[in-house]
Amino acid sequence: MTVTRPARLTGAALCAALALIAAVWILEDLAALGSPADLAWSWTGDPGSQYFLRGRVATSLADPLLLVVSVATAVAALRSRHAASALVATGAVTLALRLPGLWAPGSGALVTALLDLALAVGLVATAAAGRRRADGPHEQLPTPPRTGPAVTAGVLLLVGAVGVVLWEADTAVQLPPEITVDRFLGGRSLMGPALAPPPGWVAVILVALYGTAAVSAFARARHTRAFGLLAGAFLTATGVALLARVLRFELIQHLAEARTVEQMYVLTAVFGVLGGLTVLALLAGRGVPVAAPAPYGSYGPPPAPPYPPPPGW
Repeated sequence: MTVTRPARLTGAALCAALALIAAVWILEDLAALGSPADLAWSWTGDPGSQYFLRGRVATSLADPLLLVVSVATAVAALRSRHAASALVATGAVTLALRLPGLWAPGSGALVTALLDLALAVGLVATAAAGRRRADGPHEQLPTPPRTGPAVTAGVLLLVGAVGVVLWEADTAVQLPPEITVDRFLGGRSLMGPALAPPPGWVAVILVALYGTAAVSAFARARHTRAFGLLAGAFLTATGVALLARVLRFELIQHLAEARTVEQMYVLTAVFGVLGGLTVLALLAGRGVPVAAPAPYGSYGPPPAPPYPPPPGW
């Protein structure tokens, strides 16, 4: 399957609009804080950040991630006829991350959610409507990943999904039930940026994304690269954010004396960064070339008439 040129141009325009919305919010936060470092620290989710607690920041780690992913998908749509899976992956993740904005307090979050949801639905619809079969036997098809890199990436993503589940289970045990519900659906007990999805909701999205990409990698499906690279980007970004908090509290320097839970924080952060970068490196390479099916099936073209033709041919 390939994507028609009008669909690719439409998808690129929709991705550009998604990136523009995220960029506007980021620039607004940067103007309010006046310091890129302070804004970056707020994206790490550090609850001790004064900007995080005072509500001066509207964006979270999801916003720069969506900005980068949207730009990358727009470039892929312009350059490749096989960008359907990238458009679908970007649209699906945007839908999932922006959906809680429909019931979040504040008109800014609601308007942003409505715009992004409309654009995300447009991405998925464009990818579905613009797909077409390969025209000829020499037209290149999307390549499945090679077995070794695909299986390795799948294992890393599966470990990442299990880690998210275990951390959420540990958090749910320690918090009252009403706060646990708010972590998944949003509520007044949560303090954070206006556009930030509830942390439990994000955990569900990450588990679904990592799991989908891992299954695709194990099956060596042709859409593995799109979902796998997206999952690797999220795994890397969340690992970097956690590693920044770990370094800020100097847990690595005192790892031997740290509590078990603090040691697990360090291990999770290091795995997120190294595992995410490894997934990106493994799935960014070329896949196994696959030729388009012959137009006459497995029997080949009909035989040519003999020359010179016999009488009555």
